Amino acid sequence: MRLISHPAVLLTLTAVLLACASVPFWGGTYELKVATRILCFALFVLSIDLLIGFGGMVTFGQAAFFGLGAYALFFLSPEYEAGSILVAGLGAMALGALAALLTGLVVVRTKGVYFIMVTLAFAQMGFALFHDTDIANGSDGAFVFVKPALTVAGVTLIDFESRTDLHFTVLAVVVIALAKLVVLIRSPFGEALQGVKTDDRRMRALGYNPYLIRLAAFTMAGALAGLAGFLFASIDGYVSPELLGWQLSGQGIVMAVLGGLGSLGGAVFGAASLVLLEEVLKDQSLVGGFIAEHWHIPLGLIIVGIVLAFRGGIAGALSRLGGTLGGMGGGRP
Repeated sequence: MRLISHPAVLLTLTAVLLACASVPFWGGTYELKVATRILCFALFVLSIDLLIGFGGMVTFGQAAFFGLGAYALFFLSPEYEAGSILVAGLGAMALGALAALLTGLVVVRTKGVYFIMVTLAFAQMGFALFHDTDIANGSDGAFVFVKPALTVAGVTLIDFESRTDLHFTVLAVVVIALAKLVVLIRSPFGEALQGVKTDDRRMRALGYNPYLIRLAAFTMAGALAGLAGFLFASIDGYVSPELLGWQLSGQGIVMAVLGGLGSLGGAVFGAASLVLLEEVLKDQSLVGGFIAEHWHIPLGLIIVGIVLAFRGGIAGALSRLGGTLGGMGGGRP
C-alpha cells in the first residue's frame, strides 16, 4: 500500500494542501468555496477508500452517512443564534457512526455485488425518508440561517459564518484525518482489515473474526463521512436529500479511483482533480459555450483516459514516476 509515505506522493500531497491553505490569502469568495469543497470531498473520499481500498468493500451507500451528517447541522443548529461547532460536529459523527453500525449489522454479512446492492438499497431508503417526508422540508431542502461557532469563555474562536474560518477548520480536519488513518492502517487492526480483504477464510483460521473487523471499519467510515457531510453543509448552510443519493456515492468512488485506491493521499488528489475539472469544463470563458453546456461528455472522456493511462490512479503514477527518477539519479527505484 502506498499510503502517503512514498516521497513523490508525500511531496505532491504537501503541495496540494499548501495550495489549499494559501487560497484565503489570494483568492476571492469563489476560489475559497471551491478549495473548501475539495477538502470536504477529500474527507468523504477517505471514508470510501477505507472501505474499498483497504477493506475490499465496494459501497454505493456512503453518501447516506454524508447526508445524515449534513442534516445533523440542520437539526442541531438553533434557528436564531449560533450553535456549537463541537455539538454539531460530534453529533454528525455520532449519527453517521450509528447509522453505519445499524446498517452494517446486515450489510457486512454480504459480499461482492450483494454488498453493493444492499448498501445502495439502504442509501435510497434514507434518500426517500428525507425526500418524501416533511422531516426537513422534504425535496426542497432546508437552510441553516445561522452557522455554528466555537466559543470559549465568551470569546469566539471559530465562526463558520466566516468562510476563512471554515476553510482552515476543514483543512485541519483533513490533515488530522490523514494522520489518524495512517496510524490506523499500520496498526494491528489495519493489518487485519487488509488481511480480511485478501483472504477472510485464512484470517478466520488464524482466529480473527472477519465480520467484526468489517463492521468496525464500516462504522468508522460512517463517522468520517458524517463529519465530511457536516462540514460540506456548512459551506452554504443548505441541506437537501440529494446529499444522500447514490450519485454522490458514485462521484466519491470516481474520486477514489482517480486518486488511487489504497492510497490515502490519493483521496486528496482525486477530490482536487474531479472538482477542478468540473469547474474548468463549466467555464464558458475557458472552454467555450458548447463544451460548457455538455461538460459531462469531456469530463467522462478525461476520466476514462486517466484511468487507462495511470494504473493505480494519480498516486500510483506519482509512485512510479518517483521510482523512475530515483533510478535515473542512481538511487534505488
